[in-house]
Amino acid sequence: MAAELHVALVAADREVWSGQATLVVARTTSGDIGVMPGHQPLLGVLESGPVTIRTSDGGTVVAAVHGGFISFADDKLSLLAEIAELSDEIDVQRAEQELERAKAEDDAEAQRRADVRLRTATAAR
Repeated sequence: MAAELHVALVAADREVWSGQATLVVARTTSGDIGVMPGHQPLLGVLESGPVTIRTSDGGTVVAAVHGGFISFADDKLSLLAEIAELSDEIDVQRAEQELERAKAEDDAEAQRRADVRLRTATAAR
């Protein structure tokens, strides 16, 4: 049996995804990080960006994450996000409209969130 880690992706309002994985890639304030079974313990701050989870069954789960924390110890990875949504939950047309509105209002934070949502939705399809 291949080495696995237990992953829990939790947003402020719900558990977004939980299961076994072989690799998780997330964006932190220190840069992108990949976590595999046996990784050194860590605690970091999540930046807005896509989180990619390679599941133990060979699948891929991609989520747009906005802020929060990442914690890893004893092959248990927790992603505690302010906002998180799976790629298949993202309405591409609505995200495009939000991006255009944010650009028109010159709202850099809203632009970043909309851009992350769009990249996450289109990367997984």
